[in-house]
This record gives sequence, structure tokens and C-alpha cells, in this order.
Amino acid sequence: MDPARHEGREIVFRGRVQGVGFRRIVTRLVEHEGLTGWIRNEPDGSVRMVVEGTEAAQERALAAIEDRFSGFIDDRTVRPRPASGEFAGFRIVRA
Repeated sequence: MDPARHEGREIVFRGRVQGVGFRRIVTRLVEHEGLTGWIRNEPDGSVRMVVEGTEAAQERALAAIEDRFSGFIDDRTVRPRPASGEFAGFRIVRA
């Protein structure tokens, strides 16, 4: 896979990921990597994120998230999705 290709992912984090500053800190981490998309709390206690950017930047951001929140994240599901290019930045959205 070409690490410079723009791609999208939908990621769902499960564990103690609400009420701990997760969305705010994740926003800073993914913005640092130049990624775009959104993040929101889900009614089931999980947090869903849609992110677009290069594979390498996404991997760095995910590693930083997992490092920062080790002990909080019990599980994550990652699904590839086509990059739409519709996002101008990264933001927290309300469910």
C-alpha cells in the first residue's frame, strides 16, 4: 500500500473513553498529523472517529492515541472507507 495515498478510516474505540478528555486530546493528536474528519461520543459508551489522510499519518496518530490512552482503550475496530475529501479540518461533533 502506498503510504502517501490519501485514504479514509472509520474507527470505533471502546473502553473508558468518555468523560476522560478523550475527544479533545484525540483532536489535538490527529490535527498534529494533518488529518481531517470528526469524532463523537456514541450512546453505547464508545467513541467513533472518521479520519482522512495518508496511511503513515493515520498510523502515527493511532499509535499516539493508544500510547496516551493505554489502560483506557479496551478495544478498537478499524474499517477502511473511501476518502471523500469533504473535511476542511478535524472537529468534535455531537451525536
